[in-house]
Amino acid sequence: MYFLIRNILEECSAEQCHDADSAFVAVLTPEQWASESENFDMGIDFDLNNDEVMTTKAEVNYDSLTGTFVIPTQSSGASELQRFSYVLDETGIVFIDRGETVLNIIKKIQRFKKWKKPCLERFLYDFLELIIHNDLQIMQKYELELDQIEKQIMNDAEEAQIQRNNELRGDIRDLRIHYEQLLDLAQEFEENENGFFKEDNLRYFSMFSGRVDRLYNTATHLRDYTIQLNDLYQSQLDVRQNRIMTVLTVVTTIFMPLTLIVGWYGMNFKYMPELESQLGYPIVIGLSILIVVGSLTFFKVKKIL
Repeated sequence: MYFLIRNILEECSAEQCHDADSAFVAVLTPEQWASESENFDMGIDFDLNNDEVMTTKAEVNYDSLTGTFVIPTQSSGASELQRFSYVLDETGIVFIDRGETVLNIIKKIQRFKKWKKPCLERFLYDFLELIIHNDLQIMQKYELELDQIEKQIMNDAEEAQIQRNNELRGDIRDLRIHYEQLLDLAQEFEENENGFFKEDNLRYFSMFSGRVDRLYNTATHLRDYTIQLNDLYQSQLDVRQNRIMTVLTVVTTIFMPLTLIVGWYGMNFKYMPELESQLGYPIVIGLSILIVVGSLTFFKVKKIL
């Protein structure tokens, strides 16, 4: 599909696209690009395979600028990574996409955007902005979920969903890498090495860089938060284990003298005076109770229990 960048995106034919005096946007499949690339006269044989696209980037060529986009599932809401390529010069931009990702974004721009000063730079800004449009809400959702996990850890570490915390850290890591790549792409556009963009319009890329930088900082903060939650989880388990060990130590300490008494009076020597005494048994019982009560009182005073 072909569009002209005017006050709104106007759908047009391929012939109108090439003959118009305003910048254009084209969305082609890899097969269409292979057959129609010569019509755009962008001076590069852009051989691509979207299945091999792994990063978002921009590469400056002699008389064109090429690159790729990879949108993570967290940002796109799709079930798999969204991949597509592009090539642009001062006359317009061509997207090469096997799916519907680019077309869906362009349809949103066509429906909701109207420009007083239409230009390629403004279109690119709106296109890039729609890629990260919902990311701040995603970050807020992650933060609320991490807060909930923190409360679970403080209430009962063993019941906390720590595995979900690890999953969130992986999602946030992917977004953080995505923002790093978008920052590099925006900086390459702003550098304007080939002079494709008007100097007055480079502010659009600067604005976009600012937004992505804030998202990157938020993602970094949330990633650190997930690491802190893992540390908190481990420390809570250690505290619980220490409490168990304390109880076991107290029980062992209380029963050590009782064990000594049992072992002592279990020897049954012939001339043990206590064996003939009528008060021997009650005295041993009383002594055992006294040892237990005294030990418990001692541990209570020392705040061990």
